[in-house]
Amino acid sequence: MTYRVAGPLAPVVGCHCRMCRQQTGHFLASTSVERADLTIMGSEHVRWYASSETARRGFCGTCGSVLFWENASSRIAIAMGGFDGPTGVTWDKHIFVADKGDYYGIEDGVPAYAVRRPAPSAE
Repeated sequence: MTYRVAGPLAPVVGCHCRMCRQQTGHFLASTSVERADLTIMGSEHVRWYASSETARRGFCGTCGSVLFWENASSRIAIAMGGFDGPTGVTWDKHIFVADKGDYYGIEDGVPAYAVRRPAPSAE
């Protein structure tokens, strides 16, 4: 399975919510694109599951890699670890830091929010 992104990538968001930490083993660093700008080749290998009443997550059914997160918006989040090369995007914010693990700190100077992110700037 591979994917191609045709449009601009949003700045990176680090989500520290319980669901993202359980799925990834730490926290999820992701960007997002308009759904129409994402082409998935081999989409039959992507497995989706509803992680909540409002969102679902996609992972590779062959290797288990965390890939996508989506809700009812026009955008889809893509895990940064899935890109093969440089992306040119930078950190924007950390969200749900009130739920983060107790074994690490957030000391990178990027804005951090206890719960949801404020109104999106590029999403």
